[in-house]
Amino acid sequence: MGRGLAIHYLRQGSRVTVAGSNRLRGMEFLDEAARLGAADRAAFIQADLLSLSENRRVMEEVQQRHASLDGLVLTAMQQFPKRKLTQDGYESTLALYYVSRFILSYGLTELLEKGTNPVIVSIGGTGMTKGAVHYDDLTLQQGYSLMKATLQGGRANDLLGVAYAENHKTGKTRFILIHPGYTHSGTNHVAQPFKGILRVLGKLFAQPVEKSIQPIIQLMDSPPLQPLIAWDRTKAVDLNLPTLSQKEAQKLYQLTKHIL
Repeated sequence: MGRGLAIHYLRQGSRVTVAGSNRLRGMEFLDEAARLGAADRAAFIQADLLSLSENRRVMEEVQQRHASLDGLVLTAMQQFPKRKLTQDGYESTLALYYVSRFILSYGLTELLEKGTNPVIVSIGGTGMTKGAVHYDDLTLQQGYSLMKATLQGGRANDLLGVAYAENHKTGKTRFILIHPGYTHSGTNHVAQPFKGILRVLGKLFAQPVEKSIQPIIQLMDSPPLQPLIAWDRTKAVDLNLPTLSQKEAQKLYQLTKHIL
């Protein structure tokens, strides 16, 4: 979906910088940009977003490339069947789904505030209420499962948006949390046998990327006025859901500042 949005905005005449760990997919993006006649407006930064230092390097390179930003789109997510800690000591799902997005959101705010009608878009499971942030065991040392880690990352991502909107409500940058629905967006991040299973399920039941990104494009181009925007596919989410608690969001924000 990140690639789909990048190509859409290149076609609209925007300058787009993409960050990701897969060099081959990055080169494919640049090749497509060249075919569109947009090679001079496209850039790729190869980076492992599991790493704190790599996130900060991405932030610095974006600051060097752009005088302002109109949009920051956060899509990095990977599922880990077995518990895996990053070099910085974070559980890997949480590192991608929340910590990376935290660093880039706050770190690029100054550029966003110089943009025209700027937004941060964080793609995840907004609207879901299952799962929780395990404050006393963020690395999930006590009882890891793929589902538990994914749900913790999703709930943390929701709280990131809530805290950001509250902390920057006097600024003009809006934070958009959106659940795009089940999308056939590739299986490069998944190992076998799950890759084959997901490929079949995707073809049978998932909607194509081109359809999933349409509500995101509409919200980016014409965002509502409130600081926090939460959508589940094509419908607004009730901001009073317990998973969007301002108290919990500030608790996680303060804890994240401390551990960073």
